[in-house]
Amino acid sequence: MSLAKRGWSWVLDYVYVGYWQVHGFLFRDDPSQYLTPERDAGPPVLLIPGIYETWQFMRPVAAHLASAGHPVHVVQQLGYNRGTVQSMGKFVAEYLAAHDLSDVVLVAHSKGGLIGKYVMTQPDSGDRVRQLIAINAPFSGSIYANFFILPSIRAFSPRNKFLRTQLANSGANARITSIYSSFDPHIPRGSELPGAENIQLPTMGHFRIIGDKRLLDVVDQAIADHDSRPGR
Repeated sequence: MSLAKRGWSWVLDYVYVGYWQVHGFLFRDDPSQYLTPERDAGPPVLLIPGIYETWQFMRPVAAHLASAGHPVHVVQQLGYNRGTVQSMGKFVAEYLAAHDLSDVVLVAHSKGGLIGKYVMTQPDSGDRVRQLIAINAPFSGSIYANFFILPSIRAFSPRNKFLRTQLANSGANARITSIYSSFDPHIPRGSELPGAENIQLPTMGHFRIIGDKRLLDVVDQAIADHDSRPGR
């Protein structure tokens, strides 16, 4: 892939996320509309956005899954998801317990994938989660994080102790589907996770994948195929 093509895809990626960030701020959806789909045809879904994203950024996914018959939940306490993986994971675990949810499908973008895996490894919440579908998640970190001063970004460094511990904890990996772009400017080494179902899409960018129909089709298939995968 030429540098020009990579650069242009990076520009389009930021145009996409910029649009959805502004749109989500100005035109805020009420998440309760996704809790009662017209037909009940699947397990409950809980969305976990990435860092500096609210759940509004994942509205294309929420609308699609609700139309497919899934009650879609969001944890508004996550806000812009600027806290540590552990603190954000606690909010998710508390939400699952407060609403007595079980057999839950976590659908997460970027940092949300790390939070989802963390929730799956905790004794008080892991049994409530049936699977995690992670989209462009930095399971192995990103080398670019080393160049940032902000602790919230530096936490994604491949040298981060917590991140390395979580990567080595492979007990939940068989219940994870990691979906990622062929070119992700934020995670140059990709999002492949050993032991998980890894699916690379011919999409380009870290953010634009959220609005791609091919992603939605793969998410549907991952949910449908969950019980037939080896180790279930």
